[in-house]
This record gives sequence, C-alpha cells and structure tokens, in this order.
Amino acid sequence: MPMTVPLSTANARETAARILAAWLRTGAFPDRELERVRENHAFAMELTLGVVRRFGSLDWLRHRCAPRRPEPEVEAAILVGFYQLLFLDDVADYAAVHATVEVARRMANERAASFVNALLRRAAAEGKDWMAALERQPPPIRLSHPAELIERWTRQFGRRNALRLCEWNNERPDVALRPRPRRLTLPDALALLKAAGIAAEPHPFDPARFLILPRGIAVADVPGFAEGDYYAQDPATAVAVDLLDPRPGETVLDACAAPGGKTLLMAERLAGRGRLIAADVHEDRLARLRENLARTGHAEIALVRADAAGAKLDAFRAALGGNPAFDAILLDAPCSNTGVIRRRPDARWNFSRGRLARLRAQQERILENVARWVRPGGRLLYSTCSLEPEEDEELMLAWTARHPEWRRVRARKLFPPDTRTDGAYVALLHRASPFENPCAADSE
Repeated sequence: MPMTVPLSTANARETAARILAAWLRTGAFPDRELERVRENHAFAMELTLGVVRRFGSLDWLRHRCAPRRPEPEVEAAILVGFYQLLFLDDVADYAAVHATVEVARRMANERAASFVNALLRRAAAEGKDWMAALERQPPPIRLSHPAELIERWTRQFGRRNALRLCEWNNERPDVALRPRPRRLTLPDALALLKAAGIAAEPHPFDPARFLILPRGIAVADVPGFAEGDYYAQDPATAVAVDLLDPRPGETVLDACAAPGGKTLLMAERLAGRGRLIAADVHEDRLARLRENLARTGHAEIALVRADAAGAKLDAFRAALGGNPAFDAILLDAPCSNTGVIRRRPDARWNFSRGRLARLRAQQERILENVARWVRPGGRLLYSTCSLEPEEDEELMLAWTARHPEWRRVRARKLFPPDTRTDGAYVALLHRASPFENPCAADSE
C-alpha cells in the first residue's frame, strides 16, 4: 500500500526526508512512493535509496552523536544530511547543511532544526575521522547489513563471498536494457545510442541480448524507448524464460507476471502463435504491466487478475478461462528479495526468519495451485529473486518428494558478484505423462 505522504514537487531533500520518515514509522516500501515523484526524481531517489542502503552505518554514526533516537521526521533529516556529507562527493557541504536544516524546520520545528544543524556541522567538520572509525567496525555496521543475513550467507557461500555480496548490494544498480529483437539488433542499438551521445555497453552476462546504460542516463531519455524499441530489465530475467523455453503454438501462463519482463520474453518466443495469459493479484501491478504491454505493442497477451496463492481454486480457474490445461507455466514466486537488495535496499531490513517462513508457506501454496493446471507432459518453471535455500533448493526438494509425478529437470542459481546480474534461482519441473517413468533422475 502506498505511504501517502505529502511530497514536495521541487525539493528533492524534503521529498526524500518525508519518504524516509514514513519508512522509519511503518516499514513501508520507499520505492513505491518514489514512483510518484516527478520533479528532481533522480536526486530524490539517490537520497532516499542511499539512506536506506547505508542505514546500518548511518544509524551507528547518528547514535554516536545522539544516543536517544529522535522522532522519525527529525531522524530522517539527519540521515539525509549525513548521507550527503559522507557518501556523496558532488554535493557541497554548505549546501547539504543549509538545505537539510531548512527541511527539518519545515517538517518539525525550530528546535529540531537547531539540533539537526549542530549534528550536520559536526559531520562536515569531522567526516574523515567518522569514516575512518566506520571502516574499523564489524561487517554489519561497516557494510550496513543485518548480522543475520551476513551469517546466513557466510554459511552458504563462505565469508569472502558473503562480504563480496554485501559490497555488491551497496553499489548503485546498473540500468540494463534489452533491445526488442524484431525491431532492433543489439549492435544496431549500440550504434544508434552512440550517435545520440550515449556510450552504452553490452552486458557481460548476456552481451548478445542486453546492454548497460552509462550512469546518469534516464531510461525515458533513451531514443526509441517510448516507442517500444527497448525494455528495461536485468539479464537474470531471461534465464527463467530460456529454461522454460515456451514454443509457438503452446498455451502458456505467467502466474505472477507484473511488471512483465518475463511476459514479454515469452510473448516474443511465441511470436503470435499460441496463447499467453499473464496473471497477477495486485491491480496496481497489473496496471503497470498493461502500460508496458501497450508501449511494446503486445495486445495479444490476455491479462487477468487472479490470486495464485488463494484458497478459492474455482475463482482462480474461472479467472484463467474455465478449465485450463497449460503446456508451460512460469511461476515467479513472491520472495524475500535477497537476490535484488542492490535494487531493493530495504529488503535487507525487512528480512527475518518469521517472514521467511511465511513466504515459504505462500510459495508452496502457489506452487500447489498452479501445478494443477499443467497438462501431463507439460513444464513448470519455478523462480525467485532470493538467495535463501528455504525458498529455493530446499523447497524444490521437499515439493518434488511429495509429488512423484513431477521431476526437477534442471536448476540454476545466480550469485550477483559473479554474474553481475540480479540474484535468482530457477528450477524447471516436468510433469510425467501417463507413459513416462516419474521417478527418472534429476539432471543439472
């Protein structure tokens, strides 16, 4: 649900501080509120997500100066000021202090503004010493990640890779584009962008299909983007579709489709032959998917609002068009998002074992539901943007053990510092036909 905070249209610092104050109060998603911001969007996003990304470090620094936690509006102003002074090189100290103090004055009162002014002036004067002290702290503080996540990743990937992952998560995410193959080849796209003064490069993970925009280039400013020549998506999204391999003439379901990157990839593979249904439970996400499909000219895709996790299977079946039997289903399950913390920095602070258990139960419900609609001999692709075994390998092993008519054909996990992509887990499942041996061994 949107946070519905009053946003300044011109003052990026105030916009960021108000979004952050609401986040501190409720834990709501800052990225959703940022979608409402039109003016000075880039700076407001940098401040908001930068503070969330570095919150563990900034909170430690704030506590050294002011052990008692202030009200969220005041704390948000302090964090916005600290982030500018300590982590941004292209903002003058005097501008950061003066403008952020004015934000505190408008959001709180004169006393709060004086308090914020004192802290920010100290940060400006002692910043180098503060950062040196921060570098001596243990990883949860220095790298701004919950200790529980670092411990989990150390057990799973080893200490060196766990720290590499934290460092990756603290970098600003790249913007990756995929030229639409029926409109534009990647070499042609690179040439056109170069002619427009945009020095894009092929993405190292998938250089034949994806490119990376240079820093500071907004997607909306890319020539041809508004006309549907490109789609903004990470190369990790293509791995699931490649593994599922939807073919012309098949009936395919994208069970949790928004915002639609995988949907478009599947539509291009079907090439107008067959049937593709894209379903999602959230109307606002469906609206975004509808906009993306309109921009890219895919009117043939059927959009339905359906709750794949719901208990009312008759309603789900009716939404999908009666009594469906799909050749292939892609299930991109809701998850903890620990593979995309670089893009969703708040996901690190939302993580808990209790939430992980709730997500696992939801994932199993959705998997149970959608698997019913795969015809014998058909395929189901399960994917998450999580790095946690409970949502990935362990879930697959447990579920296939309970369903002997299904076998895991292949699985793959993407580790972001190695692939330079979002983190992801994908597993292709095959449903046995009446003439197949359902106990055939998995292959990797």
